[in-house]
Amino acid sequence: MKVKITLQELLKIDFPVIMAPMFLVSNKEMMMAGMKAGIMSVFPSLNFRNEGELATLLTELNAAHLVNPKGNYGVNLIVQKTNPYYKKHLQICVEHKVPFYITSLGNPKEVIEEAHKYGAKVFCDVTNIAHAKKCYEANCDGFIAVGQGAGGHAGPNPLQVLIPALKEHFPDKPVIAAGGIVTGAGLLSVKVLGADGASIGTRFITCKECKVNEEYKQAIIKAGMDDIVMTTKLSGSPCTIIDTAEAKKMGYTQSAFERFMSNNPRTKKWFKMLVQARGMKKLEDSVLPNNYSKLWCAGKSVELIKDVLPCEQIISQIKTEFNSALEEVNDNNRL
Repeated sequence: MKVKITLQELLKIDFPVIMAPMFLVSNKEMMMAGMKAGIMSVFPSLNFRNEGELATLLTELNAAHLVNPKGNYGVNLIVQKTNPYYKKHLQICVEHKVPFYITSLGNPKEVIEEAHKYGAKVFCDVTNIAHAKKCYEANCDGFIAVGQGAGGHAGPNPLQVLIPALKEHFPDKPVIAAGGIVTGAGLLSVKVLGADGASIGTRFITCKECKVNEEYKQAIIKAGMDDIVMTTKLSGSPCTIIDTAEAKKMGYTQSAFERFMSNNPRTKKWFKMLVQARGMKKLEDSVLPNNYSKLWCAGKSVELIKDVLPCEQIISQIKTEFNSALEEVNDNNRL
């Protein structure tokens, strides 16, 4: 009989939560705090683009993992051809034997092959079954089911459909739910659907270890679910942001000319790189301390976020809420 391996065993963590990678938000202090609290801390490699930054961070995280083995860390790689740092960052990650990867927006085959050479695990962001099938055929270790309400590059499908569909088509692969999860009850709900754990991002923007400007954190606390809109103007792909005056001015959809340039075989690579570079600059002008632009990524879970807390306290709260929700469900369903 085949024994099922839990997500905790597979990823070497104590609690089935991933601190989601967030562009310009995830930092070393957040990664360390998440690892110490027993979860999987993941950051985008694009947050560390200056020479030597990524290698230095990976060395520090490997050392921290030896001290705090109950948690773990991983790196998010954008595997699109339009990412000019992809090859270099993958090489650095392999050299430092990063234990876990999340791939986004492209073909994960190379990352999977390189990671498996030394036993690392690779989960792939997916928003539909067609993309999941390609990742499965590339021998991924699991899926991040990115559904409606997720911060950043959200998917079009509700988790209530996406998770069961992934489990039906690929029953041998673990699924992590991403999109709108901020509480322990939310974690329990996606586990009932068949998910093995949850990826939580927006909640951690309002952690004390996060170094974005205070105005960004307060915007999340004040925003409701209807204040989150989707735009393709920042990166060319659908991205969720808070509907500020600057977001309204920027707009939500690309023009006919921009769509043509993005789809034309002769221009799409370079035009997408240009769009992404401009979008990165706009976000940097909004996120970093002492900056006053107001283009902020966030998910629908802003509705449930009311305070700024240390990472450890946020994770402890989710654990307590999860156990309380489980007890309540069990009590209500006893015959």
